[in-house]
Order: sequence, then structure tokens, then C-alpha cells
Amino acid sequence: MLDLRRRDFISLLGGAAAWPLAARAQQGERVRRVGVLMNTTSDEPNSQARITALAQGLQEAGWAVGRNLRIDTRWSSGNRARLHKEAADLVALGPDVIVAGVGPTTLVLQQVSRTVPIVMAQAVDPVGSGFIKSMARPGTNATGFTQFEFGLSAKWLELLREIAPQVARVGVVREIEGQVGIAQWAVIGAAASPLGVELSPINVHVDGNTERAVAEFARDHNDGLIVIVSSTATIQRDLLVKLAARHRLPAVYPYRFFVDAGGLMSYGPNLLDGYRRSASYVDRILKGEKPADLPVQAPTKYELAINLKTAKALGLDVPPTLLARADEVIE
Repeated sequence: MLDLRRRDFISLLGGAAAWPLAARAQQGERVRRVGVLMNTTSDEPNSQARITALAQGLQEAGWAVGRNLRIDTRWSSGNRARLHKEAADLVALGPDVIVAGVGPTTLVLQQVSRTVPIVMAQAVDPVGSGFIKSMARPGTNATGFTQFEFGLSAKWLELLREIAPQVARVGVVREIEGQVGIAQWAVIGAAASPLGVELSPINVHVDGNTERAVAEFARDHNDGLIVIVSSTATIQRDLLVKLAARHRLPAVYPYRFFVDAGGLMSYGPNLLDGYRRSASYVDRILKGEKPADLPVQAPTKYELAINLKTAKALGLDVPPTLLARADEVIE
């Protein structure tokens, strides 16, 4: 999806963490510093692709690592204590702006500093979480882009019943920390009642109870899964896809990369687009605008992806009407 080759990625970011870039700047040109805080692992391919998308956007806006820009990236691997440490380390570097990735990155950054500008690349419910005062006028040190509205959660259940109409009991894989999982659960619950679907929470965390929790849920042939948005789900995507296949559970996921990994179906935003768009806000802040005045923007499109090979393995016939709506069909 990205058109940067490995050497291009290295030229954009490779020296950002180690080289004395200010010494390499052109005479009289100021080197600006951008931090990036990620709540995933550094070797996770999709996370690296998001960083590359951000770097591409900055390059297109006229910023160049080694000439007028330095990028410092920190990773927490989903560990909250480490996330706090990495956020504090980033703020201590004196960045001009920090890009916040998935999970509680914005929360932790605002706990560390209420003055360093923050651009949220994939926020969820920033008003309800207290990160901003309103979408139109954030009024704080944070702005950026949301990845979905909570109403989208009901769509996951609709799609699951459309591709697997026999499903009568649905396990919702969620993190037990934070309000985001609670809100998604509530929306799915409201949609489940009229359909006569029984919901069961499958509470997971990054430390490793996922396999047991899914196995305890999967007890009959009318079960299905919905994996909602969380850092744990992103980090454990291969495991979740594997478990769904092992227990023969039709499953709907929030992101396309689950389907690329063998998952049945996904419906959600293009996450790379959020990072590309974030570059425009970083650029505007570096040129003097304040995050308090930049409106938080929602996704412009949601994408439906279906894996026909997985559907066949599960004995499912994908309705032609569903295939016709798909943005991507993997065969």
C-alpha cells in the first residue's frame, strides 16, 4: 500500500534517533523536533507503516529529516508503565509537537504535559475522554483525527449476522481498562437485543489471558466473535485470528490488517490515512498554529474487507450483496 522502499524509509527515519541532525542542517535553518508515541511494538509491520505514512506526509509538506526536522519515536508494547516512561522521555526532549498513536497515548501525554502540542492520529472519543473541549474547537494542547464514531460498533454485529446468520451468541473481545471498550460494548449491546443475540464479554489484556478466555467462550456451533478497538487486539491480532480459526468462530474485526492475517471480515477506517492527515496538522503547528484552534476531524471513509478463503474454511457462503459492498476481497 505504501510506495516507499526500504532505503526511502531509512532516509526518512533511520537517522532520526541517533544522528546529530542539527549539525547537518543548512546554514541558519532551524531543525524542528517531532515526537511520536506508539502503544504497540516497534517490530509490528503495520505500526511501522503508520510511521512511514506520517513521514511521507511531512516530506510532502516540505520537511526533511536531517535538514530541518528530527523525528523521535517511542514504543510501549502495550505496557502502561512503559508508556508513561516513554511519554515523559519524549516530553523531556523538548519537542515542538508530539504525534499520539493508538490506545492511551494522549491520556498519558496530557498527564505529563498540558503545554506540548499533541496531534492525535487515531483518537477514539476525545471529548468524552476529556482530551479536548469540543471537536470544532479543541481548546487544549491536543487536536487531530478520530478513527471512528461509536455508532460504528453496531455495524460489526450487523455484518456478522449477515455473513453468518446462524450466529446466536457473540463474544466481544475487549480490554477491561478505559471507557472506550465500555462504550463499544454498550452500542453492540443495544443492537444485539432486537436481533435476539446473546452477548458475552471476553476480557483480555496484553499479559496473555487471551487464549484461555476465547477457549472458555467457544462452546457450541452458534458462536461468533467481534473484536473491538483496543491496543491489545492490535498487538495480538495474529493470535486472535488463529483462535477464531481453531474454534471455527466467524469473526468481525475493526481493521483491514486482521483480514490480511487471515481473519474473516473487517469494517473500519484506513489507519494509514489518519497518519498521513496528521502530518498536515504537524506542519501547521510547526508553522505557528495552535492545536486548541484546529478542529478534530473524523474519517472520510470506512472500508469493508472480506477473506473468501477463510469464509470457505468456515463453511460460509458470502451473500453476493455483501461482496458487492466490499472494498477489498481476498481470495
